[in-house]
Amino acid sequence: MEYRVEHDSLGEVKVPADHYWGAQTERSHENFQIGVGIETMPKEIIHAFGILKKAAALANHELKPEKMTDEKLEAISFAADKVIKGELNDEFPLVVWQTGSGTQSNMNTNEVIANVSNEHAGKKLCHPNDDINMSQSSNDTFPTAMHISAVIALEDKLIPAAKTLIATFKKLEKENEGIVKSGRTHLQDAVPISFSQEISGWRSSLERDIELVESALEPLRHLALGGTAVGTGLNAPKGFDKLVAEKVSELSGKKFVTAENKFHALTSKDEIVFAHGAVKAMAADMMKIANDVRWLASGPRVGLGEITIPANEPGSSIMPGKVNPTQCEQVTMVAVQIIGNDTAIGMAASQGNFELNVFMPVIAYNFQQSVRILSESILSFNEKCAVGIKANKDKMHHNLHNSLMLVTALNPYIGYENAAKTSHLAFEENISLKEACVKLGFLSAEEFDKVFHPEEMAQQ
Repeated sequence: MEYRVEHDSLGEVKVPADHYWGAQTERSHENFQIGVGIETMPKEIIHAFGILKKAAALANHELKPEKMTDEKLEAISFAADKVIKGELNDEFPLVVWQTGSGTQSNMNTNEVIANVSNEHAGKKLCHPNDDINMSQSSNDTFPTAMHISAVIALEDKLIPAAKTLIATFKKLEKENEGIVKSGRTHLQDAVPISFSQEISGWRSSLERDIELVESALEPLRHLALGGTAVGTGLNAPKGFDKLVAEKVSELSGKKFVTAENKFHALTSKDEIVFAHGAVKAMAADMMKIANDVRWLASGPRVGLGEITIPANEPGSSIMPGKVNPTQCEQVTMVAVQIIGNDTAIGMAASQGNFELNVFMPVIAYNFQQSVRILSESILSFNEKCAVGIKANKDKMHHNLHNSLMLVTALNPYIGYENAAKTSHLAFEENISLKEACVKLGFLSAEEFDKVFHPEEMAQQ
């Protein structure tokens, strides 16, 4: 491999000649051999860095044109656009397990953009610190990248994925109107419910989750950029913070504003904690929905068997013909991972000391993983399971009319205690509720038929 010699404040460093990163990136690459090639800084964070670096250059150009010249702005914009588009993803090799401020990833971005800018200009035009990092610090750029990437991920990935599944549930509600089945609480038989009502619960849960995510988006729109090292804005021109937030908004197509208190913005990660809580809420609801579906599809002969779901692959290496609810299983595993990520994010956010939180890379990594896998999980569940859910009407009818909890309909006529006696006798002697009620003398057969209508019990 061929190398070129780069230097930083610690001296000279040999850097692979075929890459755009510089000395500080290479030092980090060598010093943190932890999860190399696997647990690298999320590309969502890198792309957000591209947005904020271009936005900073634009703001500096307006406020410090003698430093950020037209020539430099054009070259930096060219390079930053490549970062934003993901064309330089291979130039960002650093792992999550680095400095807790994310300084090395900030410098990785600065070095790559500087070298690409210089190549584009055909001369040594831009310096990583003096030009690409102008009016900034790692301490305000990394939390800014976290917020930008979080807003983009939630708005462009998670919310659309949830809406796709909601649309499927709405379709299933219409298809299954009028089908009444046994409800269940505590995994025990309960009073009747229509299948469309049950599905509406799934749909409404996701709709509420979207509302929670949307409410969590607003605090994320506040950016730390402009606070520089400790929140005072040292070395940033007056008005830089507001102007750069406007530029980020224009470049990303998302609404952002400057954080009112930069001392808070640098050290507290409460906005990310809150937003991830909304992500966790959706994951918890998806866990519930997936469990409902696999319970209802259990069988096919000795389970509940009230619905059928698509058979995507063989389910056993030893039992021929077995098909498992694998899409439900992937959803539940994803939910467990997100719940674990939430714990890590909460712990990391609690560790801010004085003017900085130094757990930001792991917070960013876990947040982006949660949004990414939940979005993809929902889309997979929708496409390979939910759209193919079919009601087993005969099994639902059989289970409904076999349920002892239908006795609840008799409460207004024979009272709770007599209804309980009827249910117990029916269970003990394995007879119908009608037979038990008549045998106990609470109602005649004709009176029973007049008041006992299971399907009507599901009406709201």
